[in-house]
Amino acid sequence: MRMSSIAVVVLLLCLAGNVYAQTNATAPSASSAPLVPFRFNLGVDAAQGTQDVDVAIRVLFIITLLSLAPSILLLMTCFTRIVIVLSFVRTALSLQNTPSNQIIIGLSLFLTFFIMSPTWDRINADALQPYRNNEIKSEAAVDRASVHVRAFMLRQARPKDVELFVAMARLGPTKPEDLPLRVVIPGFVVSELRTAFQMGFLLFVPFVLVDLIVATVLMSMGMFMMPPMMISLPLKLLLFVLVDGWSLVVSSVAQSFG
Repeated sequence: MRMSSIAVVVLLLCLAGNVYAQTNATAPSASSAPLVPFRFNLGVDAAQGTQDVDVAIRVLFIITLLSLAPSILLLMTCFTRIVIVLSFVRTALSLQNTPSNQIIIGLSLFLTFFIMSPTWDRINADALQPYRNNEIKSEAAVDRASVHVRAFMLRQARPKDVELFVAMARLGPTKPEDLPLRVVIPGFVVSELRTAFQMGFLLFVPFVLVDLIVATVLMSMGMFMMPPMMISLPLKLLLFVLVDGWSLVVSSVAQSFG
């Protein structure tokens, strides 16, 4: 019985093989069919005209501008002075992480947007809108925008700091509106650092006086083991809150830019 079943299975396999061979014999061979090349395009073909080259240059310029945006924000706006002054306030209060760095940077960014808004409005009206309307080319837009940025930096920078870099660049007598940005930017940054440290020193004076008074009182009372920080910190916070310190600091920084 078992041998008969095996014989039936072998017979069926043989019949199936004959049918498969006949089907392959009647079907056209794969080698005779035309081969269609497989293409996979990622959009990196060579530029076909001047317009494609111009678009590629614009994309490259935008990517470069985005990579340099943090440096532009830090060095060509009022952000540097604001963030340094707010950091001095936190240090003068003897607070390590309150307010946190994220809060200080966020507040500095919004104050920067507020103070720089007149300059950015002029850039938008004179450079960005004409460029979007195809009235001027990209080179003219950059030149018009740099005029307003240069005017802001020269208005805030000390002449002595700008003259230092003019002498180092060996430009000779040059009108302020003709100074290149490679000279104006470092002069502006050095001037901003100097102004920020001056404001930071003035912020430290009242809090240092509170520390001295607390340390003197504790020593006169013979409390040598008592850390003065435990007494001076609440007093400095109370003094800062009573005089509305944050409003005074923010208004002073904003008014320092005229």
